Amino acid sequence: MLSNLRKKFISFLGSNKETPIVAAIAAGFYPLVFNFEKNFTLVNSWSQFYFYCLFYLLFPIVLFASLHFLFKKYDVLKTKRKYLIPVLNFTFFTLLLYVNTNGISKKKLGLLFVFIAGFLALLTYKHFKKIVVIQLILGIIVIPSLISKISGFVSYSSKWTQQPDAIEEVVFKNTPNIYVIQVDGYANFSELDKGHYNFDNSAFNAYLSDNDFKKYYNYRSNYFSTLSSNSSFFSMKHHYYNSPNKSQTELYNSRDIIVGENPVLSILKKNNYKTNLLLEFSYLLVNRPKLAYDYCNIDYSNLSYFSRGFEKQYDIIADLETAYKNNKDTSNFYFIEKISPSHVSTSEYGTDSKEEREIYLNRLQETNVWLKNIIRTIDTNDKNALIVISADHGGFVGLNSTYEARTKQDDSKIIKSIFTSMLAIRWPSEAPKFDSKFKTPVNLFRILFAHLAEDESYLEDLQEDKSYMVIKKGAPFAVYELINEKGEVVFNKLVN
Repeated sequence: MLSNLRKKFISFLGSNKETPIVAAIAAGFYPLVFNFEKNFTLVNSWSQFYFYCLFYLLFPIVLFASLHFLFKKYDVLKTKRKYLIPVLNFTFFTLLLYVNTNGISKKKLGLLFVFIAGFLALLTYKHFKKIVVIQLILGIIVIPSLISKISGFVSYSSKWTQQPDAIEEVVFKNTPNIYVIQVDGYANFSELDKGHYNFDNSAFNAYLSDNDFKKYYNYRSNYFSTLSSNSSFFSMKHHYYNSPNKSQTELYNSRDIIVGENPVLSILKKNNYKTNLLLEFSYLLVNRPKLAYDYCNIDYSNLSYFSRGFEKQYDIIADLETAYKNNKDTSNFYFIEKISPSHVSTSEYGTDSKEEREIYLNRLQETNVWLKNIIRTIDTNDKNALIVISADHGGFVGLNSTYEARTKQDDSKIIKSIFTSMLAIRWPSEAPKFDSKFKTPVNLFRILFAHLAEDESYLEDLQEDKSYMVIKKGAPFAVYELINEKGEVVFNKLVN
């Protein structure tokens, strides 16, 4: 097979025949497979597959062939024909790679890259066929890795989300409107004033107390990212990253679990709740999962196929005001995701940890202002609501970048910085006597539902309050338990 492929490449290089269709396929083939391999969990829906095949392959084929025909037909264009296909090939190739990496943001920079690519194509047009061969070889090289990811996706099983008891049949005795406000990366009260954060947040802490919020100290996440944490959060079960490998550490189908059918939404709907999803950015929607929520403030018709989830910011508070108009006669559940204060840089190369700390703390103070505003909005419209303010993970303060978290850390303060998470709840009446069990997100909804059902038997099947991480460097690649149920920093390899 390889020998035949080699012969075809040699024959192609030695031919004088113009090949606009081959050039068009080469321009889109590598960017197409690279996009699926590099961003698989962002682009793994059928609608995206059809769109990308159309845009990366069919559109260039039609364009290249049409322009090639015109340049052959009209004498005024014939003298420039030798430049046409090389310029089209290299500019399309560059443009598609740029879009793969940056989405549709920074359009001016993208046009600059295309201009430079076109200029280089003019200079190297005599070597055009060699470039086409290189493009095709690059695409072929990526295919085995892509097949591995597709295989993992196809073999994925959702059995881990099955509950150990009959909690999905729970019947609530109390049905207040429920607000779960998730502030991304907001560290817990117990960590903010010490360790690598070392920040005085007492003014906002006092505001929460004055507004009847009960603060839960030492609360922390089970997992280190938004997707891995929220998948467990809405499933009320541990997934342990689902047997990851070095090429795919992100949990398959995480967005489908978070915004699609999951045990939490199933329980709420069975108890006649209308479910509302309010997002600041489209990050949870980029692979177009099938929504199980009754309402979402972002419509797929407004979501670009090239989106990476952060191109447009939505006004959650304004969207909440809109949702109220349609939710006057129902019990309502709102999941509200605020992508702030977030965490330190995601750059692989990192920056300066002190500078990252300052940036994080500035965003935290901005988040405090936003929280006051949304609490005020809720109070105006919904006096007896159950309000949960929680975080999906910590801010990673003390690291130069989140990328470093995948390396074994010897500083226990860093581990706590990664997993520490805010939790504050305003109960419509008294807090349940068993609320000391709020320790990690995996059990939050189970405890909440036990309270609403006035049935403590559901607490018998709580998951372990442990925190896990996929370690790539400094230790054999594996999932490790980094914080045990006592809140102690450990380093125990998880054995499947």
